Amino acid sequence: MQKQVDKTVNLDLVGVNANAFAIMGAFSRQAKREGWTKQEIDLVLDEAKTGDYDHLLATIILHCEPNDEDDE
Repeated sequence: MQKQVDKTVNLDLVGVNANAFAIMGAFSRQAKREGWTKQEIDLVLDEAKTGDYDHLLATIILHCEPNDEDDE
């Protein structure tokens, strides 16, 4: 699988409701907070929706990189 956008959001999906809409919403909100354009967000979400639930989850995870503040 290839990234749709060459950047990631600081988002850990652990604890996010497993519902597909909740996952996409969490990703979208965080991406907006981090200054992603609507087009960038839509590219990721459109790709995520081209397959089944596993594809959606894999696509979103590919664009997430949680930053652990304890490591700094």
